[in-house]
Amino acid sequence: MSSNVRKIAVVIPKYGLVGGAESFSAELTQRIAQDSRYEVHVFAQNWSDHSRRITFHKVPRILFPRFLSTAYFAYLADWMMARMNFDLIHSHERILRADLFSMHGIPHRIWITEVRNKRMGLFDRVTAHIEKRLVQNPACQRFLAVSSLVKEKFLQEYHDIHPNKVQVIHPGVDIQRFQRLNRDSCREEIRKHFGIGSQETVILFVSMNFELKGLDLLMMAVAKFISLYPAKKIKLLIVGKGDVKKFQKFANNLGIGDHVLFAGVVPQEKLDGIYLASDIFSLLSKFDTFGIAVLEAMGAFLPVIISNRVGAKDVIKEGRNGFIIENTAQAEEIANRIHLLTQEEIRQKLGEESFLIASQHTWEVAAEKVKEIYGELFHSRRDGSVFSSPAISGKEKPWTR
Repeated sequence: MSSNVRKIAVVIPKYGLVGGAESFSAELTQRIAQDSRYEVHVFAQNWSDHSRRITFHKVPRILFPRFLSTAYFAYLADWMMARMNFDLIHSHERILRADLFSMHGIPHRIWITEVRNKRMGLFDRVTAHIEKRLVQNPACQRFLAVSSLVKEKFLQEYHDIHPNKVQVIHPGVDIQRFQRLNRDSCREEIRKHFGIGSQETVILFVSMNFELKGLDLLMMAVAKFISLYPAKKIKLLIVGKGDVKKFQKFANNLGIGDHVLFAGVVPQEKLDGIYLASDIFSLLSKFDTFGIAVLEAMGAFLPVIISNRVGAKDVIKEGRNGFIIENTAQAEEIANRIHLLTQEEIRQKLGEESFLIASQHTWEVAAEKVKEIYGELFHSRRDGSVFSSPAISGKEKPWTR
């Protein structure tokens, strides 16, 4: 290996599998690995390999007792990396030490107590402890947040961290996914499959968590829209995973059962076609660190309606490519926004702006920003030091500490 090549360790329990952090880390790492200046190693429990330029190292998975699972992963990954010399460690997970920590979620204590409104259990306390060790370790020089919302919550929890050490880098989107498909063909095929008329306005909702992502709020807004504008033809198309029976019953009670369609979990290519066959995208989450589906919808020329608790509000220009709802309990306000977007001229104008903004947030753009940070960290190291964990040497087994 050339002396000019930097050796990078990337840490993520599930690389390239289902999930925001999992796909984010893979999309980013694959592009960084294409740069000949870097030799990339991934430390994970499971992975979906999409690049020959990446060397994978399996971190053993220990599930019992469950409350120690986060700690086990942190110690084992640390022990494995300590046996190798890395120029930089970039972690997407809570571990003992890293140079760079990508935060795909908010601090664990805030997530449990403020978002989920629960008490901290033993697993939560251990997880929060590992997180605190990483954040307060002097070796961690930079923190990457997926949205301004994540940065805000991070600095709320760790107020001793200087804001300049926290940089927002949004997820990316592959807009080529949509350009490879024919919109008219997708619109005809998908609408025929679901029994949707060509003139009906389709509001799309995509999520693997109906409760947290505010499907009930969107259904109430649709019900209000139908009561205010009965002449308008509208369908709510729901893609993803959740309690279908519960939400179908909720829709029936609202009187909109015939306007709601559940597509279930669909493969990526079919989902791309569904985006293109839709007219409006909405996500009224009660809390969402970013909401990658928002950016995907924008890449498919869709105007969006989201809550102010969605991190993707960073990429929304109010009234230009969508709307940010401050109070999701105001169903009439949301209904009126939907009504605006049922007007083809307005919808098309906002959709075009959505695409322009999405095209500025590709994975290539995100990867270049991360590589710039790598360069800054390398430049700041005048002594040329490499990672070597002080907590665990390569000769020790982590479970004996």
